[in-house]
Amino acid sequence: MNNEIFKRYEIKYLVTREQRELIEKVFREKMVPDAYGESTICNIYYDTPDMRLIRNSLDGPAYKEKLRVRSYGQIKPGEDVFVELKKKYDGVVYKRRVTMQENKARIYLDKNSKIDNPVKGDSFLERQIVKELDYFKSFYKNLKPAVYLCYDRTAYFSNEDASFRVTFDKNIRWRTEDMKLTSKPGGRDILEDGMSLMEIKAANAIPKWMVDILSSEKIRKTSFSKYGRAYMQMLEDRNNNNVIRYDFTDRKVG
Repeated sequence: MNNEIFKRYEIKYLVTREQRELIEKVFREKMVPDAYGESTICNIYYDTPDMRLIRNSLDGPAYKEKLRVRSYGQIKPGEDVFVELKKKYDGVVYKRRVTMQENKARIYLDKNSKIDNPVKGDSFLERQIVKELDYFKSFYKNLKPAVYLCYDRTAYFSNEDASFRVTFDKNIRWRTEDMKLTSKPGGRDILEDGMSLMEIKAANAIPKWMVDILSSEKIRKTSFSKYGRAYMQMLEDRNNNNVIRYDFTDRKVG
């Protein structure tokens, strides 16, 4: 699978520490840690001033889309980041991404500008993805950084089918200040202590042994959006006069 394009099903589960340990024990002979293994993933999600993208996503339409910039851990100015378009239609996730230098990505997205050769490569596929990004920016006017999200991920892929992946995310945190991938990861927690978000990512059928684990442990799939959970916490804050309120046409107000 080309690492710039992903097309797959993604199924989410909330698991306890004990359930995760059991699943990872079964993994030992069937799954292999991926290239990043254990890492802290940092993201900046972009949205319109009225948060149109996340509001539409939470309405549960057949089609939804998001724009984010991702790094693996805190980076230095000018290092590489991934600019990603993530779309979901009828349960299937499509993701396109290109590599940019962090400073170019900020100019390209934060200033809503077109710049020459924003990506590191110059393949036909990369140029095509940049065209999609340009269209996305022109369709959703005045995009700006909306939420910084980070989490500690452990990722595995099957030693029989590399397209079958399982990830565990814990310590999911968000903030709306200091939204830079060059800043230290941190923010407000989304999950309770000991919980992990497990995601099964598959282009084909889920292996029977995995289905058996889920069935025997009564682990049920859930609808879970990290960005959506952060947005809901923002709304709770806005409706509580004793805590920070957010102005979705700008950043935050006291």
